[in-house]
Amino acid sequence: MGPLDALWHLLNFFGPALGVGLVVTLLAKLIWRRELRAVPFQTLALWCVAAGAMVLVAGLIVFGRDGRMATYGALVLAVALTLGWRGGLLRR
Repeated sequence: MGPLDALWHLLNFFGPALGVGLVVTLLAKLIWRRELRAVPFQTLALWCVAAGAMVLVAGLIVFGRDGRMATYGALVLAVALTLGWRGGLLRR
């Protein structure tokens, strides 16, 4: 495998974390406009994408391969919990 192939593999592996993290952050900022006014978009997106990436790596370690539905379910749960924690939505 060449360097370009390795780069594409890494981008495709972390793509779901990036996509889910950005979309969920954008939707949350639109839906909870008042509650999330004080938290910058970049901060929420960074935390959500990082949590999603950690879950994908953990799923690869636990299951021995990537692309398992349990990993994707854990990805959604981790991003939602991170958004609630960093956005202050869980403190009520």
